Amino acid sequence: MSKSINLMLNGALVEAQCRPDTTVLEWLRGEAGLRGSKEGCAEGDCGACTILVSSNGPGTSRHYQPTNACIALMGQLESASLITVEGLSVLNGTDHPIQEHMAQNGSSQCGFCTPGIVSALAGLLHRNPGPGEQDVHDALAGNLCRCTGYRPIVEAALAAAKETQAQLPEPGALVAKPSVGTPGDCEFILPTRLEELIALKSAHPDAILLAGGTDSALDVAHARARWPKVIVTRHVGELQEIAERDDVLRIGGAVTWEQALPQIASNWPEFGTLIRRFGSVQIRSMGTLAGNLATASPIGDGAPSLIALEAQIEIAGPQGKRKLPLEDFFTGYRTSVLKADEVISAVEIPLPSPEQIFSVYKVSKRYDQDISTVCGAFRFTMAGDQISACRIAYGGMAATPYRCKSAEAIAIGSRVSPTLIKAVQKEISNTFQPLDDMRGSAAYRATVAPNLFERFCLELGGVKQEVMSL
Repeated sequence: MSKSINLMLNGALVEAQCRPDTTVLEWLRGEAGLRGSKEGCAEGDCGACTILVSSNGPGTSRHYQPTNACIALMGQLESASLITVEGLSVLNGTDHPIQEHMAQNGSSQCGFCTPGIVSALAGLLHRNPGPGEQDVHDALAGNLCRCTGYRPIVEAALAAAKETQAQLPEPGALVAKPSVGTPGDCEFILPTRLEELIALKSAHPDAILLAGGTDSALDVAHARARWPKVIVTRHVGELQEIAERDDVLRIGGAVTWEQALPQIASNWPEFGTLIRRFGSVQIRSMGTLAGNLATASPIGDGAPSLIALEAQIEIAGPQGKRKLPLEDFFTGYRTSVLKADEVISAVEIPLPSPEQIFSVYKVSKRYDQDISTVCGAFRFTMAGDQISACRIAYGGMAATPYRCKSAEAIAIGSRVSPTLIKAVQKEISNTFQPLDDMRGSAAYRATVAPNLFERFCLELGGVKQEVMSL
């Protein structure tokens, strides 16, 4: 047992003497004495605390990823490499090109958000030395600035990309310790094998299972909760798998959204667009698909698409592994079939066939980085001009993500037509008694949900004029 947490900070090995459930931002601004990273929101929303992290786990990218220090916990970063905004200059002996161009272009005013923006853009240039404007906007989606507007910031990023890229140091090759912290007070356990993870979960059913922590870590960042025992999944090799085989895309239980995004977007571009909208790079580099599903939230953006795509979830426990359709995983509001001694080991998505048409639509108050009011996902399998199979799934309309099988039954065997659209819309309206909350009234959701199905059908082409003439 080691109380200290070993990591590389701006190129130097350090031993952090803190509780593992301390936020990285709290440690940086306190014990480490690095106050460039700021706290704006304490929930991973504003990006003022952005740092660059290479987690050094099995199967993880050796690139530095922008990360929200306000919701990352020190125990998660055992053996990781961190670079803060201060380190960008120290490591190269001169300012990073993005720092120089931000200054020259008048890209900041009050300066509060600037360290996070600089770090996020330095991370982008590290991963992609030749970004286009859309790449820059995607990299900045998790950084809020109220002073300048984003045009001078984007200009600075594109100008910096034309120069010789200042290299970030090779991440350290530290080996993670089995556990850090103090038993009975705060202990983070870091298993490396799935068998070990399941044994730990069986022995400590009340321990918090921590993957990315973009949801659960809010308890620490906001409420200053203290966790006596945590089991971290990041270093479990079997949970880091991303592979296409046997006509299935398999995504391990510790794979982040950012790691999975390239293969998801390649197979289902609309799903890729949704992923970019629902989480910034900072969030996507921490949060996992499995964690998003494990919360069993009715408004989690991942579930509707995965249900419409006929995904299965694999659960591992002391008795072995079992698979079930994702729509059967959820049992009620924030509840699921997952037992106290089980973990989500993988999500499997059947690869698309040429006959399949898929799309997903998210309605939210803000385009980027906002929680859905309604999310609708639809997939048709076509046999000529007839629908031979249909999947309709919604989030934000019930206590769980929900597959509307009765509406699917109406569509199967039919052509896409105004008559079909109206019949399916009616069934969707009859099926749901929507949520009524701060994000949208029940009446609003009841109007939007069936209209999303109509939008899907209209975008298929061939029915728009006929529908419009009704």
